[in-house]
Amino acid sequence: MRDPLSVLTESFTSFLFGKVETTRPPVRTSTGQAQAVYLPTAAPGLGDSGVIIGREVYSGKGYIYDPFQLYGQQLPAPHWLVLGESGNGKSALEKTYVMRQLRFKDRQVVVLDAQGEDGVGEWNLIAQALGLTPIRLDPTAALDMGIRLNPLDPAITTTGQLALLRTIIEVAMGHSLDERSGFALKVAHAYVNETIIDRQPVLTDIVEQLRHPEPESAEAMNVAIDDVRAWGLDVALVIDRLVDGDLRGMFDGPTTVGIDLDAPLIVFDLSHIDRNSIAMPILMAIVGVWLEHTWIRPDRKKRIFLVEEAWHIINSPFVAQLFQRLLKFGRRLGLSFVAVVHHLSDVVDGAAAKEAAAILKMASTRTIYAQKADEARMTGRVLGLPRWAVEIIPSLTPGIAVWDVNGNVQVVKHLISETERPLVFTDRAMTESSADHLADDALRAAELEAEERAAAFMEQHLSDLDDSSESTVA
Repeated sequence: MRDPLSVLTESFTSFLFGKVETTRPPVRTSTGQAQAVYLPTAAPGLGDSGVIIGREVYSGKGYIYDPFQLYGQQLPAPHWLVLGESGNGKSALEKTYVMRQLRFKDRQVVVLDAQGEDGVGEWNLIAQALGLTPIRLDPTAALDMGIRLNPLDPAITTTGQLALLRTIIEVAMGHSLDERSGFALKVAHAYVNETIIDRQPVLTDIVEQLRHPEPESAEAMNVAIDDVRAWGLDVALVIDRLVDGDLRGMFDGPTTVGIDLDAPLIVFDLSHIDRNSIAMPILMAIVGVWLEHTWIRPDRKKRIFLVEEAWHIINSPFVAQLFQRLLKFGRRLGLSFVAVVHHLSDVVDGAAAKEAAAILKMASTRTIYAQKADEARMTGRVLGLPRWAVEIIPSLTPGIAVWDVNGNVQVVKHLISETERPLVFTDRAMTESSADHLADDALRAAELEAEERAAAFMEQHLSDLDDSSESTVA
């Protein structure tokens, strides 16, 4: 009950000055109408069709991304660049993204797996869960009838073969071929393709022809035969390294029969190749061109080509030129190229700065994990990121990244399910103690359990595919 003196004072004040407060009756409304009361906290998302990545940090909404769904609407190109220092979640993102894409029937993925653990590539568990065997390119195993990829495979066009041979030689030599060496290679390649018709031509045929050119080759240019032989000598020595040197066995024979290019996931295991050797860019060039002519087809499938340690491609002007063509044609054939690089400075300040800029321009999607402040500023300047995004990159915690999808910039936390975790966990060598290492039985039991869970997970994925009549994404 109110104090009588207060009531009297309020009545007297109201009489002199009018009523001080107004009574506001309650208003009934809907959330759709009331949302204008609240200020926006995040930019709009990318829609609800495609593969879920995680959630937006500022709004809490689910973050869904699919380059095939967005292409032509919000994306001018379906290619994707992933940046960040080791240990921040790039590998986990790649793997879960691929596994989630494979739930759609019209998806197919090729991975160049350049990192390894326990003697195998880090994509080995995922391949096993799908019942697939990675294509392991290993110089030692190749000598014992291992996997071979032939740069002169008839599946590759004659023009493609010659371009690939030039790239291999230029990468190994570290400079472009001069006109005379290029002419010697051209006539040797033409002669081999014209005369060998009962089997696949191989690199030894090119070396032999360079060492012993035909008189017709000299007569065509009105030069001495000894001159043609001298022009091709350096080229022959470089190719000989692939045939009889430290890279022998992988490229000096017919392409291995039985490589299944119709599998949903094709993994090229490059983990036995020295990442810092000249073999890695050469190998990536050969695999890229071979896939261009044998794998990419106008069959309405959506294909993803994921390359780890992609600086081997982008930082070599000769290899980058081959992949530029692949990226340009790939848009017409439903190809999304995913390049994973630790630091942008690895490529933009290298010998292939021009080619690197062209490839970066084609990547309309950029995902940046934590980097040091100086690297973040350089990355922001090259990629044109907003200032606020550049400032938070050094403070990002593992699993959180800045996503720039053709100007739509969000901070996204990648989410991994418990069933996916055993397949993407690849740092056991750093996290296991010596006691764990000695407990072989317990470790093996855990691995078997993880494999069983992984197999059950992928079996459910395949079951979903069988039950679905068509992809939910165009």
